[in-house]
Amino acid sequence: MGDRTPVLIGAGQFTYRGDPGVSPSPTALLKIAAERAAEDAGIGAKGLAGIDGLAVVGFTIDAPGSKRGMIPHSTNPPANLAARIGAAPRWSVYSEMGGNTPQYLINTLAERIARGETDLALAVGCEFLGSATKRATRGLSFDDWKAGEPEDLPPPQRIGDPRPGNTAYEARHGLDRPINIYPLFENALRARDGRSIPDHQRRMGELFSRFSKVAAGNPEAWFPVERSAEELVTVTEKNRMIGFPYPKLLNAIMEVDQSAAVLVASEAKARELGVPESHWVYLHGCADASDLWHPLDRQNFHSSPAMELTGQRAFEMAGIGLSDIDLIDLYSCFPVAVEIGAEALGLSLDDPRGLTVTGGLPYAGGPGNNYVMHSVAVMLQKLRQKPGAYGLITGNGWYLTKQSTGIYSTKRPDRPFERQDPAVLQRQIDALPHPEIVERPSGAAVIETYTVVHKREGPFMAIVVGRDGAGRRFVANTPQDPALLASMETSEQVGRKGTVSHSEDGLNLFIPG
Repeated sequence: MGDRTPVLIGAGQFTYRGDPGVSPSPTALLKIAAERAAEDAGIGAKGLAGIDGLAVVGFTIDAPGSKRGMIPHSTNPPANLAARIGAAPRWSVYSEMGGNTPQYLINTLAERIARGETDLALAVGCEFLGSATKRATRGLSFDDWKAGEPEDLPPPQRIGDPRPGNTAYEARHGLDRPINIYPLFENALRARDGRSIPDHQRRMGELFSRFSKVAAGNPEAWFPVERSAEELVTVTEKNRMIGFPYPKLLNAIMEVDQSAAVLVASEAKARELGVPESHWVYLHGCADASDLWHPLDRQNFHSSPAMELTGQRAFEMAGIGLSDIDLIDLYSCFPVAVEIGAEALGLSLDDPRGLTVTGGLPYAGGPGNNYVMHSVAVMLQKLRQKPGAYGLITGNGWYLTKQSTGIYSTKRPDRPFERQDPAVLQRQIDALPHPEIVERPSGAAVIETYTVVHKREGPFMAIVVGRDGAGRRFVANTPQDPALLASMETSEQVGRKGTVSHSEDGLNLFIPG
């Protein structure tokens, strides 16, 4: 295989829990994680300055439609970080949005190394909404973040798919954020399986209680607290409903201050730098693909062809099977991401190996697009402690849309690293049949899936995805009737019939029969 085999040589994480008024800037968070990765690899500041590839995960505040523009940050995070660590990488990129991004970047860097285009690369990301939000709401200064941040940097080269995750039609009816969209998948999955609402709530609580137990043992977790299944799903003042069926404690927590970084090198470069082989972890298999892009385009709301196909491809590339896996971290922004991911991979929710190594996004922390960098960093350490074992990681972006998978081990691969062009899987997925969409439905209709969206004061809007008499899919809202909204959380609505109409303001209204 030669010396071009890519290998992960170091990883670092950082969690800041101090005074938000003196919290590290975004660039400082990136730098701390990068330096910790270099320390872990044993290459120090000089080795870190020698990177010739740099990939920075996009900040959440740079997402399309973000309203957090008042929070200052670098106009070119890769260039600013490179200057801070004394590096001059030949290839430097800033990613588009998506929780799949860290694994996607590692897959890309490994491919570049195998091709001889890069020798030593840094993948790094952070989130800072925890302290940034507190500074903004309390009127605290950001002057220390601005100090030393050049304002005239050219825009960075971007990598990834820049398309917004939803259409204007979807957004008009509330399908414009994860907390409103993932519940659609959860309720559809429950109805498909024929579980009662109380039984399904218990199932979600039991699943994520196991995640919280792992977080309790993770020193970098944002909430290192074990919680019972009942605590997670019981609605209280502190655990209010967000989007039915998810109380607050079942939602990813994004307002954190966390960073993580991974160093990837060729075997030749790792030897040149003196990194001990006991520190080496190989990427044995990987794959990237997206499901049909917009939520309304999906074949259904209880499966993910992209999760299934990227999993299959990663195992084929690695030359192993699911039974060979020892450690697992499934993307866990909401319970349904784990439930659908496990089903796509052939895992049971109570698999004795466990489904997370970090504790998951609601408890370890869901730092914007960078969570998977943390799961890779933890996986790296666990695999070093268990030589020859295999670890599986999945990443998910937008609304069960973008999927990336990676399989890791300290064992040296017995074949060259050859990443399949993601377009191969994408052609398969894009060719899948899916329902016709109608934007101006009228007449008899039936609910395919739904959610009830809450404010602090209580429920204020229901979102219904339904089919009209011709089988075409639409999205609509219901009347804002408190009794109706309350009933939609206590009795199954999937399959309920009614009528739908279109108003001049561009909104569809579904009235249950």
